[in-house]
Amino acid sequence: MRRLLLPCALLLAATGCSALADDGAGDGGTPSVVTAFYPLQYVADRVAGEHADVENLTTAGKEPHDLETTVKETAMIAEAALVVHEKDFQPAVDDAVAQNATGEVLDAAEVVGLQPFSEEGHEEEGHEEHADEEGHTEDDGHDHEGGLDPHFWLDPTRMADLGDAVADALADIDPDHADDFAANAAALRTDLEEVDRAYTDGLATCERSTIVVSHDAFGYLGKYGVDVAPVAGLSPDAEPTPAVLAQLQELIDEDGVTTVFNERLASPRFVESLANDTGVETAVLDPIEGLTDETSDDDYLSLMTSNLAALREANACR
Repeated sequence: MRRLLLPCALLLAATGCSALADDGAGDGGTPSVVTAFYPLQYVADRVAGEHADVENLTTAGKEPHDLETTVKETAMIAEAALVVHEKDFQPAVDDAVAQNATGEVLDAAEVVGLQPFSEEGHEEEGHEEHADEEGHTEDDGHDHEGGLDPHFWLDPTRMADLGDAVADALADIDPDHADDFAANAAALRTDLEEVDRAYTDGLATCERSTIVVSHDAFGYLGKYGVDVAPVAGLSPDAEPTPAVLAQLQELIDEDGVTTVFNERLASPRFVESLANDTGVETAVLDPIEGLTDETSDDDYLSLMTSNLAALREANACR
């Protein structure tokens, strides 16, 4: 119990830790659900409907990899009836959940079955390591041998599996609305399976299969026959080495790649430099890790649809 007393003391001024006594009830007595970043929020919103208050830790326009929890966000976690996060994707959230969560915790990684990073990609000598303040090194390359790819939400069927798990968790918290949660999850699955079919059909016949992207977030598109070559590794702001850039230039030439994809939440500097050096175009392929001012009126479904259109145009799909 001692682990919870210190965070609560820190939070008294801001929140009074009131929800520790009201079983995670949000406004109007409905359960409070806290999600770690946008795709998890989208699923929770769809499944909860009007029967829970869903709040997201990663605000619009922020890169989820970089999230550091504040006192306010720690309070949200402590007060929630349900926290939905993805272990190992946001270490600061993992720590805050382990130390402060008093309600149910759902780890998306356990639910969806993460796939390993592709064995294809850049060789070990193309890596660059940077030391942190404590002298530890972080690999900024692309070889994630033995690691699991956290970007499962780019596979709509895995998102549907998460929806079912959220419905089960909410049913345990609020049994009176269990049927509504199940129905909402079923409706979400229907929408997501339609997206999955659109990708399967839309990418079935293309002149090219290779895409060059800003960072290693698109591996789950491999189920649709897409071969992904990232400029950066897991961190979208990691600087690629000259060896990596040389490999990508050769790949672009050999595979006839016409487009290098950047994204909205990360700097386009390296992607634009690569495109300029190779004489190809740039376009946006959204990893859907979060919304921005530009996509504030979009949602997961519309962004997936936009991504499919961008892929079809870049790879001359018929």
